[in-house]
Amino acid sequence: MTELSRLTAALASDAPLTWVMTGDSITHGLIHTRGARNYVDHLHELIRGDLGRVQDAVINTAISGWRISLILDDFERRVATWQPDIVTLMIGTNDCSTVWVDPVVSPSEFGDDIATFVTRVRALGATPVLQTPPAIDLLHAPDRERIGEFASAIREVAAREDAILADQHALFTSFSAGTGPGNEGMPWGLLDDAFHPNAAGHAAIALELARVVGVDSADSRVLTDLAARVAVARHPHWGTID
Repeated sequence: MTELSRLTAALASDAPLTWVMTGDSITHGLIHTRGARNYVDHLHELIRGDLGRVQDAVINTAISGWRISLILDDFERRVATWQPDIVTLMIGTNDCSTVWVDPVVSPSEFGDDIATFVTRVRALGATPVLQTPPAIDLLHAPDRERIGEFASAIREVAAREDAILADQHALFTSFSAGTGPGNEGMPWGLLDDAFHPNAAGHAAIALELARVVGVDSADSRVLTDLAARVAVARHPHWGTID
């Protein structure tokens, strides 16, 4: 049985689950949502509200500025101490920097650390769920020009380890397709700055993660609201020219 099948079976039962969601500032989810909920908050409302899984716990242990090496060093606090059933990881936006990370990490080294994370989560008896980091505005964050390579490293680990994957980078990369000239392939409606998602960006991340892990109930009021926010963000209002 695959991990996704086991997760589906667990969600179909009444046994309470503990979800730990960890990563960097995107998962931490402060400031750039401008007071709106971040994607972990949305999953919390979806799981414990719409799905009625009130005995589940949804825990956010992400810290702004962190990298995979720091999470592995602090694995007990970030993950293990909560005795999780499901652990999601979104990481890579800081790891890929060529300016302030010392020493600079290669995509291969990053991938090795992601694989170690998967192994350690499974050793706890939990299911790992990997997420690629969202695409970013490289014009204004040139030190993170390797973000695509780091997203690919996560995809490779997920494929090799048969781990569940939410490919947020691919989602953000394709978001502007068909939204008109001048968008330059950038998901402007989903970003608050060069690499932090805004409220709509977190809505998009939540929708994709919910779909991947199988908590996307057709009659969910949360998902209906999030889908509407994302639809509006695909066509941002640019104002008028007099």
